Amino acid sequence: MKLYTKLGDDGSTSLYGGRRVMKDDIRIEVSGEIDELNAHIGLLSTMVDNDVTELLDEIQARLFIVGATISSSGIEGSWRVSKDVYGNSCLSNVELARLEQEIDHLQAAIPSIDTFVLPGGCIKSAQSHVCRTVCRRVERRLVALSRDVDIDALTMRFLNRLSDYFFSLALYLNFIEGCGEKKLYITCK
Repeated sequence: MKLYTKLGDDGSTSLYGGRRVMKDDIRIEVSGEIDELNAHIGLLSTMVDNDVTELLDEIQARLFIVGATISSSGIEGSWRVSKDVYGNSCLSNVELARLEQEIDHLQAAIPSIDTFVLPGGCIKSAQSHVCRTVCRRVERRLVALSRDVDIDALTMRFLNRLSDYFFSLALYLNFIEGCGEKKLYITCK
């Protein structure tokens, strides 16, 4: 099988199931944003310890399934973005609780912050901030998609918590590397 098909040369692509849409269709846009987030998580995964890598691998797998469901062609509005192509749930409260527990664990390990933090510090932390910002973009685009498609509330909560996780992880990575945070103190005159 060749990697290229030439079918998208006209600016269209196929949804799962074969239906053709333009490449700027919001479903394609959101699944592309998720793909970008997954690539950034993959890069971060190469930089961190195995205990963090294990969770990042699980997150990548869940995000891949969410992206695949978005690319499903079903009858408009009749499918829910939270199930895989076989109708199996791709997210549960277990994944959400695991993220929350990990956020709590990371926060307990570092000093509390009392100001705004700018992305930076060590390269691992900076990459975690990239993951956070791309995750926020995915979340915004998913909200836009939810105007046309029934998006499961758990999927929305998972993405919101995921960006919180990447922020906490960024702070933790700077802390264990001994890098100070780039703090921003705002004063109004």
